Amino acid sequence: MICPYRIKLLTIAALAMLSIPAAAATADDLALIPQPRSVRLTAETTVRPSDTVPHVTVDPLFTPLHGHPEGYLLTVSRDGITIEATDSTGAIRARQTLRQLRRPDGSYPLVRITDWPEFPIRGFMYDDGRNFAGVDRIKSYLDLMGAYKLNVFQWHLTDRPAWRIESKAYPRLNDGKFQRPGRDQGCFYTYDEIRDVIAYARARGIMVVPEIDIPGHSDYFMTAFGQPMDSEEGRRILEECIGEFCREIPASLCPWLHIGSDEVRIHDQEGFMKWAQDLVRRHGRTAMVWDPGLPADSLTIRQLWRNAADDKAQYPASVRYIDSAMGYLNLFDPLLMPARLFFHQIGGTGRHDGNCLGGIICLWNDVRVADKDLTARHNGLAGGVMAFSERAWSGPAPARRESEPTIIPAPDDSAMTAFERFQQRMETHRMRVPAGEMDYWAPLHASEWLVEIDADTMSRSFTAYGDVLDLDALCAARGIPSGLPVSCRLTRRIHSDTDTVRRFMIGFEAPARSNRISDGIAPQGRWPNYGTVTVNGTPLPPPVWREPETYRYHYNTWARPEEELPYTDEQLYWMRRPVKVALRRGDNTVVVTLRRHFRGQRFQASFIESLPNASGVVHTEKLP
Repeated sequence: MICPYRIKLLTIAALAMLSIPAAAATADDLALIPQPRSVRLTAETTVRPSDTVPHVTVDPLFTPLHGHPEGYLLTVSRDGITIEATDSTGAIRARQTLRQLRRPDGSYPLVRITDWPEFPIRGFMYDDGRNFAGVDRIKSYLDLMGAYKLNVFQWHLTDRPAWRIESKAYPRLNDGKFQRPGRDQGCFYTYDEIRDVIAYARARGIMVVPEIDIPGHSDYFMTAFGQPMDSEEGRRILEECIGEFCREIPASLCPWLHIGSDEVRIHDQEGFMKWAQDLVRRHGRTAMVWDPGLPADSLTIRQLWRNAADDKAQYPASVRYIDSAMGYLNLFDPLLMPARLFFHQIGGTGRHDGNCLGGIICLWNDVRVADKDLTARHNGLAGGVMAFSERAWSGPAPARRESEPTIIPAPDDSAMTAFERFQQRMETHRMRVPAGEMDYWAPLHASEWLVEIDADTMSRSFTAYGDVLDLDALCAARGIPSGLPVSCRLTRRIHSDTDTVRRFMIGFEAPARSNRISDGIAPQGRWPNYGTVTVNGTPLPPPVWREPETYRYHYNTWARPEEELPYTDEQLYWMRRPVKVALRRGDNTVVVTLRRHFRGQRFQASFIESLPNASGVVHTEKLP
């Protein structure tokens, strides 16, 4: 007979519990993100314990959890708080749930929660090679990940501008004169700092997966050595650098190593990849690569990066992989991205199987970032993490009629009802993230629009829903080619019970922060993209622009001087001050017009009401 492995981590005396009356509540009222597998409220009161330290038991054979890794049973009763978990990470997840249950007055609902994740890999990737974040900022990202039960931090430590890892063998890799000018030249992480970040992540139940991108994305390497990575000399240098890294950071700390391998053409693809994968395995690591990329063998884990529909046939059938095909945080509007993540079926089914290990959301700022504090806000990191955690932890997305997850369902669609409930939980959590991190966010509703599209050769008229309309997706769904110039007229009714003034965020595009393809800031007195807005027939004036007629680039800016111009708040509609809109009592008619007039434009329209006190009224909750 095998005895269960049982550890009493902490014991406490019986808690003196103060019962506090509470209204009847449901699982949704608890505002937990991600939503647990099972939530049972045991009374319509809350309790305030004299000691909030739970009694924790770890037992891998604990029957109610069926041996699921990271599983836990959390009970808040009048007698105390208990956590029973299948492993130490499960106990960490339970504590994260307990923090969310705590009310401002220090009380907790009486509840019994049984929970475990759908997918073993739930991650976030940050590109440190292009824009150096620094240890403190990386730790803030880990705090956010830990709060929402993400468990893999993919640390993209090298890219075209720079190598961000200390190199004792080749100090020139850390010398700013060999790196892209203006891109945090000379900034890198010492091995002590890397170990510190790994320890910080582990305390939050997060595994760090370093990424050393080879043989592409390596302009700095050619500058420093005059050799490409796939040359004989380049391989010799790489072998020594990776060997040094693996000696300093043993496999016990980082069992996986990502080696990139995408977006590059080399002569001997198979030979280089065999060498690279063998090198990783000689150091006791599991190799991981991007897909599409250079050919990898069946033992290497793929990370799928091209946008894909929720179709299982588009995913590999015989190799292990991680889904990043839901799109990058920097690519989409942060007010629309939570919907995209919420409705995306990870791996095509939303279920963990032997091949699909889970998903990783990614943040790539190819464009230089001057103020790194703006990175999370410009790309909607907090809201994206919340929506992704819901999907990756809780499992399949609700069934919906639309195939493209950025097309918002009708208000009577059950999928939209589920998303509205999720956004209500997001609104609660918005007050818990660090000050300012979600000032941009407001819930997205299924507002009804009449959409009229006109082009030289065709026209379409149809109904669409949402405070943000992905017009690219809506056009594609109706057979309008992506490269076709079009004019668009959008009409919506807004009801008001009184004569009033409300505030709306109004946008005519959502430029990707990975390049500078954008219509830029409009001339003074105009909206971007030849846009107009009328309310009850009266033109709505645009903001007074600080930088009119700037940042207008109708071409890809990768590796061009324009890529070194940072995005400012004024260039992103969700970062600007909301526009005051006067509404009269009764129904009001809003008409928005805009054009799609150049290739690469992210064609969308936004007319979304901002939340009251959207700026400044936040509650900072410091995680231990």
